[in-house]
Amino acid sequence: MKPSSSTSEHSASPSGPRSLWGALFTDPDVEAETCDGAWLRAMLDFERALAIVQARARIVTEEAARMVVTAIDVGHYDPVALGEGALTSGTPVVPLVRAIGAHVTTEGRAALHNGATSQDVLDTAMSLVAHRALGPILAGLRGVAAECERLAERHRDTLIAGRTLAQHALPTTFGLKCAGWMVAVDEAETALARVRTQRLAVQFGGAAGTLAAVRSGADLTGQLADELGLAAPLIPWHTNRTRVAELAGALGEASGVLAKIAQDVVLLAQTEVGEVAEGDGGTSSAMPHKHNPVRSVLVTACTRRVPGLVATVLSAMAQEHERAAGAWHSEWQTVTELLRLVGGAVRGTRELLSRLRVDPERMRRNLDLTGGLLMAENVAVRLADRIGRSEAQDLVAEVCRTAVAAGQSLRDALLADLRIGLSEKEIDDALDPAGYVGSAGEFVDRALVAHRGRGRS
Repeated sequence: MKPSSSTSEHSASPSGPRSLWGALFTDPDVEAETCDGAWLRAMLDFERALAIVQARARIVTEEAARMVVTAIDVGHYDPVALGEGALTSGTPVVPLVRAIGAHVTTEGRAALHNGATSQDVLDTAMSLVAHRALGPILAGLRGVAAECERLAERHRDTLIAGRTLAQHALPTTFGLKCAGWMVAVDEAETALARVRTQRLAVQFGGAAGTLAAVRSGADLTGQLADELGLAAPLIPWHTNRTRVAELAGALGEASGVLAKIAQDVVLLAQTEVGEVAEGDGGTSSAMPHKHNPVRSVLVTACTRRVPGLVATVLSAMAQEHERAAGAWHSEWQTVTELLRLVGGAVRGTRELLSRLRVDPERMRRNLDLTGGLLMAENVAVRLADRIGRSEAQDLVAEVCRTAVAAGQSLRDALLADLRIGLSEKEIDDALDPAGYVGSAGEFVDRALVAHRGRGRS
């Protein structure tokens, strides 16, 4: 018998979250795997799997296990009532076990929650909730990477001003910017996939991590893991929270990657820049002319909240002896919110990139905003062979200052300075942005090959 994927009438509606904020800051598929009903389903899945594997090991009778499974599958358990009942024990597991037990005989109760402790149930439930929620998150990240791939390929050679410290630096390509996004998304997806398959583990340690109440209890952990589709830990991990920290860290990493993309889009979409624009939405309640980068704004709102939640998980790692007094409890809603926010950021990023409008002509015009100054390095490189690197840097810097002071283009200032010693054609070649993007195209190609190779691994 395998755990059922639906155990309660309280599962989330397929239509997604129903709240004032829900549609803004999460993804319906992630919400469905992190809502109260999803947590309840995960807890029930643990209790069902525990009864099943103990029956196989002949620790409890098959009839007793069958009664527990039946009670779980046909019973109706209210998350709200369980939460209210948790006030006396500190977890919803105690009222849940009591509620299940009310549907079975004395023989059946012998197979219910046998040898387990509340933390076993909730830690395993958290692993299950995260494992299930990471499904749509990882699929969404792959979708984001696919949009980046499309943009990188299409704009491999589209010139754009590279900006450092928010100022024009050197020419680059929009394709390389998108390839950079793609590589980062791929790396974040790899980290999260590893956590999902290797680190989200079953928990089964009993009251103090020794499984003293269950005969051959240590042998059951691997069976429980197989039954639930989770990793099997070496030993119980009640107060070893590295697994939860790795989950939070990987979610934080993904959030940071998505925040970078959203921030770039916001900056490139500014009126004074206008190099990209989101494809739809962006209305204002007061200004009819506005076309705000609303998807990027919402992604930013999600990702701004993530670091504090990651910090909460890390702060909870120091736990007392064999059972924490509060630190473990602090993880439940924190991890839930992390999954929801990253899910929302993934969804928003995919939407904004799929509809992103790119303006190559505006990018090219913006390259000329400084009258050729962003090509000064190339001029210095051309001069270095003749007068030395340091001397060339100093001379070109002086000519740039002269051009700015006189309101000239760099081309005119270079032609007027007899010390430069470059012909008009050499100056024009040195000031051509298309000739000074280095290995940008090669980098895009390498990134695309690596990304496409991931699908064949």
